[in-house]
Amino acid sequence: MLYTKLLRGVLLQLPPKSAPDRAARLAVSISQPHQSHYSTKTLIHVNDNDNKSKRGKWFTLPPFNSTISGAALGKQLAGGSTGDTAETTALKWVLRCCPELPRSLIQKLFRLRQVRRESSGMESSDNGGQAQEAKLKRVAAKDSLNLGDRIFLPISVQEFHHEKQDCPCTEEDVNFIRSLEFYKDPAIIAINKPPGMPVQGGVGIKRSLDELAAACLTYDFSESPRLVHRLDRDSSGILVMGRTQMSATVLHSIFREKTFGASRDDLDNEKRILQRRYWALVIGSPRRPKGVISAPLGKVVVDNGKSDRITIVDNAQNMSSQHAITEYRVIGSSSHGYTWLELSPLTGRKHQLRVHCAEVLGTPIVGDYKYGWQAHRRWKELHPPDLSKSSNEKLFMEKPSPFGLGLENGSISEKQPRLHLHCKEMVLPDVSQALQNVQLSSGCDLSELESLMLVAPLPLHMQRSWDILNS
Repeated sequence: MLYTKLLRGVLLQLPPKSAPDRAARLAVSISQPHQSHYSTKTLIHVNDNDNKSKRGKWFTLPPFNSTISGAALGKQLAGGSTGDTAETTALKWVLRCCPELPRSLIQKLFRLRQVRRESSGMESSDNGGQAQEAKLKRVAAKDSLNLGDRIFLPISVQEFHHEKQDCPCTEEDVNFIRSLEFYKDPAIIAINKPPGMPVQGGVGIKRSLDELAAACLTYDFSESPRLVHRLDRDSSGILVMGRTQMSATVLHSIFREKTFGASRDDLDNEKRILQRRYWALVIGSPRRPKGVISAPLGKVVVDNGKSDRITIVDNAQNMSSQHAITEYRVIGSSSHGYTWLELSPLTGRKHQLRVHCAEVLGTPIVGDYKYGWQAHRRWKELHPPDLSKSSNEKLFMEKPSPFGLGLENGSISEKQPRLHLHCKEMVLPDVSQALQNVQLSSGCDLSELESLMLVAPLPLHMQRSWDILNS
C-alpha cells in the first residue's frame, strides 16, 4: 500500500538537512482554486522564517487557531446543548489539515512517536538544529492543542502523492453513478441509492458506493464524499454524503444525536430536526392504521456463529439491547393481501424497520427473506395469476443494468421479488448555510435555519408493484 511505503520512508530514509528546496516542494497540496470558504482544506506549508535545519527534517502544519467544531455544531443543530466547546486534539488537527493523508497512516505516525509539537510560547531559534530540536516535543494523538501551537510531521510525508486512481468504471458507469445524484451543495451530496448496491466495502464486495462516489462524485473538491449514515444493501433511497471532513462531522453528529435523544415523546414532526420517511410494501395489514413501535433490539448469533440477526429483546436484563422507535401509518392496501406503509424511524438501528415490521406488526416486508422467510415460503399462494409478468414486461426486463444490478427485476410479479423498502423523504438542517453563518459570526442564531427537504422517487421494481396493485 502507498502509505506503507511512505511509512518506511519516514522511518528509514529521512531526507538530509541540506535539502531545503526539496522540503519546500509540497506534494500534499490541500488548497483548491474552487472551494467553499468554510472548507476544511488548509494549505500545508513550511514557514520560511523558521530555521533552515528544521525545514530539512520536519513538515510544518499551520498554527492551531480557533476553528469551528463540527461535532458541537451538529449537536446544536440537532437541538442539543453544546455545553463547553470540545477541545481539539493533535490527531484532529492533523486530520483537518491533511485530509489527503490516510487516517491509518496519521494514527501510525502518532503511535510510533513521529509527531512533534512546538508550543505557542516558544520562540524560534537561529542557533542551529540542536537548539530547535530541543524545543520540539513529542505529542500524543489525544493531547489538546493551545492557540498558536504548531504540529510537525516527518518531512517524508510530502512524498505521498494523492493522485486520483484511474477509475475502473466505463464512461457509461460513471454517467450512471452521476445520474443517481439529485441534490448537491458545497456541504453535501444526496444520491438515490439503487437496490442491490452495497454502501460500504467489505469481504466479498467488489464495488461499493463509497468507492464509486470517490471516483465519480468528487468533482473539483480535493476530498472525496464521506458516508454519514447507512442503508442496507437491498434497500434503496436517499443516501446523504458529506463533501468535506467538516460537513461530514456535522452530519454524523446530527444523526447520532437524534438517535441517542429519541423517545416516545419526540413525535411532533414540526419539532423534529431530522426526519426520515421510508415506504415499504408489506405482506398482510397492521391491526391499526397508524401507531408508534417502541421495541428494543438485540443481536443474536445463529448458524453456529456463521451469521447473526437482529431480534426483539423482551427482557433487557438477560440480553444487551438498544432502544428503537418507529412511527408507521398505512398509505394504502390491496385486495391481494399487501399493504403500503410509511415508516419513520426515530432511531437508526441496524435492520430496525425490517424487524419492527416482521416481529411487532406481523407484516414482513416483501422481499425480506431474512426476517420474513416464513411468509415467503407461502409466496406462491400470495401470488395470484393476474400479477404475473406480461410478455411485454419480460422483453423490457431483458435490458442489462449497470454493475449487474438487474434494476428491471424484482416487482411483485416476480417469483422472487426484491426487498420493497425505500427511503423516500428526508428532512435535515441546511448544513451548508449553517457553516456559512457560523463562519461569518460564531455567535449566530441557528434556531431559524431553514431545512432541506429531499425526495427520491421509487425504484423501478417498487414503482411497478405500485402500478400493479393500483391498476
